Amino acid sequence: MSTKRLLGIFAHPDDEGMVGGALLHYNEIGVETGLVYATRGEVGEISDPSLATPETLGTVREKEMSAAAASLNVNHLWFLDYRDSGMAGTGENQDPRAFINANSAHAIGKLVAIIRTFQPQVMVTFDEIGGYGHPDHIAIYKYVTGAFHSAADDALFPEAGPAHAVSKLYYASFSRRQLAMLVDWLETAGYDNFLKDMDIQQLGLADDQISVVLDVERWHEAKARSWSQHRTQISPNSPMSHMPPELQRKWRGTEFFQLAASRVGPDLVGENNLFAHIP
Repeated sequence: MSTKRLLGIFAHPDDEGMVGGALLHYNEIGVETGLVYATRGEVGEISDPSLATPETLGTVREKEMSAAAASLNVNHLWFLDYRDSGMAGTGENQDPRAFINANSAHAIGKLVAIIRTFQPQVMVTFDEIGGYGHPDHIAIYKYVTGAFHSAADDALFPEAGPAHAVSKLYYASFSRRQLAMLVDWLETAGYDNFLKDMDIQQLGLADDQISVVLDVERWHEAKARSWSQHRTQISPNSPMSHMPPELQRKWRGTEFFQLAASRVGPDLVGENNLFAHIP
């Protein structure tokens, strides 16, 4: 195993789309990469009924995620085995198996066990808004933040193995500039603005929150191939499926990260390296 390791922790298969370039970039320079998912996205939409049913969607999406991970050269994949909670305010929120109803110590303990086994120096998850406010995204943000601190404490979760101090925790999200670009295109192209009920000035990362800007344009095609594995989630009627190629490249060509916690000091302007200051 490489001496440097990067672990992304998210809620549903396909959430890794916003960090696919980072996974490819760091893997190319010898960093071992891994992904953790709280759920299998069991209550997501199904783009084509020939691909899955509501009863089989979780199993199908796990297979899609395995294929997407292979496209990103990710060799370590874990599922925490919670159930997708669905969008805020839906009946799925009430399911006792739903991730948002998980026992906090239980969820953090599962993450601590993975962290102590994989021993990453860098972890990445959603920001406090969860990208666009999905309850599971916000829940994973809370639990990963807790696990970052807990994994380093010998007194906590001793059954999960020896303590491991992760050097840096990042939150990944869209930049507000990206979201403004998307809204402008949706309105100009005449599509329904699915962000219309959200305040985009409260979503994503503001310029002063961004610690690392990764230029991943060279990985555009590889990211697209990985995303294409999530077949149940790709609707030909979605506005995103009709975004012009040049706009797609801009959308996928840059990834943004906010340094949330560090044991090796702050990132410096212009470094743009998730592993900066890590020996």
